[in-house]
Amino acid sequence: MLWADAKKARRIRTNMRKHNIKFHQLSYREMEHLRQFRRDVTKFLFLGIISIPPFANYLVFLLMYLFPRQLLIKHFWTPKQHIDFLDIYDAARKQSHPEIISYLERAIPLTSDTGLRWHLTDLCTKIQNGVHPAVHEILALRECFGNPPLGMNQLQALQMKALSRAMLLTPYLPPPLLRHRLKVHTTVIHQLDRALAKLGIGQLTDQEVKSACYLRGLNSTHIAEDRCRTWLGEWLQISCSLKEAELSLVLHNVVLLSTNYLGTRR
Repeated sequence: MLWADAKKARRIRTNMRKHNIKFHQLSYREMEHLRQFRRDVTKFLFLGIISIPPFANYLVFLLMYLFPRQLLIKHFWTPKQHIDFLDIYDAARKQSHPEIISYLERAIPLTSDTGLRWHLTDLCTKIQNGVHPAVHEILALRECFGNPPLGMNQLQALQMKALSRAMLLTPYLPPPLLRHRLKVHTTVIHQLDRALAKLGIGQLTDQEVKSACYLRGLNSTHIAEDRCRTWLGEWLQISCSLKEAELSLVLHNVVLLSTNYLGTRR
């Protein structure tokens, strides 16, 4: 399966070079395939590097057996492991949600517009009280996330670390690298959203829908497929309405839109 993925990724890249196509111009499935393949190859190459020393391959086999979630890509997970591991990752990213909401609360006094301050206060209160916010309530704050103090370039180091954990990215990087990685990751998701909106959610298989939801912050492993499609539709309404300067809202939307959906808060 990994070899087949590699051949498909090579065909896509060859076609991109041949026809001078940029990543954001690809179809949704081609973009998603390249994104996931990059992540798989990174983990696969790490295993290859640590197995280079003589006889180290025996240790690698032992490590893969003891730590399959950390060292093996999804191709090698059993169906039960797939569900269990996704639950573990989701529990880890949910631990950062209260911290992210607290940073939003700290930004309220720093917001110059009175109306935006009221909307941000109301949104934080609703999320803390277990209410799932409506799309229009989140979009009403788009100006907050395109300017200080919540714009992408104004986020503080600890805030970026919390957001990185919520995106399942390593927080153990210097602030400039954290900001760059969050920008790149959020831009890729935004490009995927535009391609998906063009394709249509109805064209996705059930597994593709659940994978898309999980990438965007919702633990879809225990949610019915129709509910996942509804949530993904809400996400696309928000994401596809935003400009590049407002992508900090896409980043925070991982928390805002997923925390209380269908009682998913823990």
